[in-house]
Amino acid sequence: MSLIQKALSQYGVTEVDGKVDNPQIIKYFDVLGYNGTKLHDETAWCSAFVNWVAKTENYTYSGKLNARSWLNVGESTAVPAQGDVVILWRDAPNSWKGHVGFFVKQTKRYVYILGGNQNNRVSIKAYPKNRILDYRKLFGHGES
Repeated sequence: MSLIQKALSQYGVTEVDGKVDNPQIIKYFDVLGYNGTKLHDETAWCSAFVNWVAKTENYTYSGKLNARSWLNVGESTAVPAQGDVVILWRDAPNSWKGHVGFFVKQTKRYVYILGGNQNNRVSIKAYPKNRILDYRKLFGHGES
């Protein structure tokens, strides 16, 4: 299964309001070695989702919960393909905050990302291209 197919298999997974957590989102944390029951599905989980997809498909992954950790994974590419990772800044370009997901397509002004924690669910959402920090091509085991 490709990265984009694996990510699409989770399309629509949504946070649960209140004290109950979506067990699938908790699994994203658990697979990485974080205790999902202590983090809850309201924790920013975009990076946990991308990590879960990459790890379960035997690709390189950051293992970290911050979106900008993906700036150090794989290889930068100027011409992204479906399934490549997109890292965006949030609040300000030099802030520690960000967002990460999988590249779907782009238009002149927008990049479309399949990601977790987009309106509290796994979805495809358009973001302004001026927020892109980098596109990263991930490698599966045996690739370089």
